[in-house]
Amino acid sequence: MLYYKLILPQSTPSGEGLVQKGGGRTMKYQRWKVSQGTPEARQALEEAGLSSLLSAVLAARGVTSATEAAHLFAPEWEPLCDPLLMADMDKAVERVRLAIRRGERVAVYGDYDVDGITSTCLLTEFLRGEGLEVLPYIPCRLEEGYGVNREAVAALAAQGVSLIITVDCGITALEETEVARSLGMEVIITDHHTCKEAIPAAAAVVDPCRPDCPYPFKGLAGVGVALKLAMAVAGEDRAEEIFARFCDLAAVGTVADVMPMTGENRRIVSRGLSALNPPRRLGFAELIHSAANDERAVNSVFVGYTLAPRLNASGRMGRAMEAVELLLTRDRARARELAQELCQLNRERQAIEGDIFQQCVRRLDRSPQSGAIVLADEHWHQGVVGIVASRLTERYGCPAFMICLDKGMGKGSCRSWGGVNLFELLEACAPLLENFGGHALAAGFTVREENIPALAQALRGLLAGREEEYVSQLEADAAVEARVLTAEAVESLERLEPWGTGNPRPLLVLQGARVQSLCQVGQGRHLKLRLESRGTVLEAIWFSADGSQLGLYPDCRVDVAFYPQINEFRGRRDLQLQVVDLRLALSRAQMERAIYEKFRRQEPLTPQEARFLLPERWEFVDLWRYLERHSAPGVPVEDTLPRIARGVARSAGQREIPTRTMLCLEVMEERGLISLAQNTGRIRITINRVEKKVDLQASEILCRLREALGEG
Repeated sequence: MLYYKLILPQSTPSGEGLVQKGGGRTMKYQRWKVSQGTPEARQALEEAGLSSLLSAVLAARGVTSATEAAHLFAPEWEPLCDPLLMADMDKAVERVRLAIRRGERVAVYGDYDVDGITSTCLLTEFLRGEGLEVLPYIPCRLEEGYGVNREAVAALAAQGVSLIITVDCGITALEETEVARSLGMEVIITDHHTCKEAIPAAAAVVDPCRPDCPYPFKGLAGVGVALKLAMAVAGEDRAEEIFARFCDLAAVGTVADVMPMTGENRRIVSRGLSALNPPRRLGFAELIHSAANDERAVNSVFVGYTLAPRLNASGRMGRAMEAVELLLTRDRARARELAQELCQLNRERQAIEGDIFQQCVRRLDRSPQSGAIVLADEHWHQGVVGIVASRLTERYGCPAFMICLDKGMGKGSCRSWGGVNLFELLEACAPLLENFGGHALAAGFTVREENIPALAQALRGLLAGREEEYVSQLEADAAVEARVLTAEAVESLERLEPWGTGNPRPLLVLQGARVQSLCQVGQGRHLKLRLESRGTVLEAIWFSADGSQLGLYPDCRVDVAFYPQINEFRGRRDLQLQVVDLRLALSRAQMERAIYEKFRRQEPLTPQEARFLLPERWEFVDLWRYLERHSAPGVPVEDTLPRIARGVARSAGQREIPTRTMLCLEVMEERGLISLAQNTGRIRITINRVEKKVDLQASEILCRLREALGEG
């Protein structure tokens, strides 16, 4: 007879809805973080009439009421900031209006990517409408490289240009601005890239990322800054007219440059997408027809994955001015011809990109690199290596630096991975570089060939020991069941458009789906899967992947992270999962063990994980009864954990969970009720004689779990 009173913890939910967050072998991301949102928020949104799928996504993003959701659904009500809040905008406006009064010849000098191309077209068309003679100029990527260069400045001076306005470039053009001044020209810089310590001594430097710029929204693309300049020059009375006229260009440039889809960018892009359905600009109409040959709606995904690559291809292949002509022309036949040329250039770009990528993979297979990939070659195409760098980061899980060599000089393009800030890295390596610029996630640089080994060593040194900071993490909105993935529910997610950074395209997770079949499509470049989950069959496509690194096979079970989409093909509209990442699914026992081991290592638990581990009242009661039945005075209980858990669960008519049984034993040991010993997979449990009250709720183990649940 034992003399004690057992004070049991209160019952808790069983852990239904637990989200697995790691453990499986993945193709792309090292960690998956899956939000759930609160059940109360989801219920409130569903009661307001929203689909369960849309409600789950909104709740995961912190939206808790129909009022908040309505605001998100109406980007047209996002306020536009006053352009004159930007530093030097007043100076830029005054100088442009002076040029208009004088009838000066002006050059609009842009970058060769989509942001630069649309910026160039926007400001060129606007200034021509104001009566100016305007020369649009975009440097040839292959011959001149990025940004403002002296030779181009001299050539424009020779053509009688008295004012150069840069768009989407120029913030680092200190020397080139001085050259322009020495040739009798003035320069207005409009840009959105990160500033270095010094800025050019120009007539005006308009960049919301200037440290001294009070403009409240820092996320404008280069084309957004150009649009603001046009609106400011036009004046308050005509600002709305200018906004409506050029929002299509601004939307395409903003989406293509992967700018944050928050604040006024949401209004710019939303209005611009409306102007593309149907497109009013001849060049966009012909490009959409040549690229898609159907009447599908133009949304942010279509812009990012269909329009942007074709416009970008012109710059990558050294023919950006053809894209400028396409977007400015009013000749339908010429627009159709140019649109077809851009589509052909994109196909050529894809072929060259694929060849360089395979070269890099073979080199890295022979000589693996860790921390950072740094590769150089004299035969690579300068316009394509940036995309190859992006593909390499995804394959190898680290930043990639691709360098094209020419006569002892290297022009590099780099892409980030896992939160690495490229601009800061390059800034730290500045003594080894001739020049550099860009963003945290994508940048360019110039380096002497003899400095490349030292640069590689420096980059890896800067990244060494910081691997945990740069772990790549997939952030999904919710884990869902296959049955909720209906065409109607997926279409309801489009109310969150426009999508982008800060308001990403809804990303979902389906757990434990069975692979019915898989095959390569698109000449072996993509993987097509048929998945089954609880009787629901779903089609899935995984672009630029073959799944070979995972060892997929029919009937294996996988967790899938995906974008739900409606696939339109030959008049049919079918639900399809666009796979973002995929991993072999852990068994239930493996998942339970992984959570338990995480707790043992004293790593922070999510509320779902803590809820799963926290034992219920019946588990303590039935475990104690089991121990009493199977022990005698002085004789311990000795068995394997699975058999003990099975015996306890059988008596209660519940499913056994060995990890929770072990946790109950550890709580009892902590409170002095039992003594535990483990050896070669078996557990020896000795019941202690206790003659005082034992409060299990005071257990430090249970306190830690309740803290993780937010119950203190």
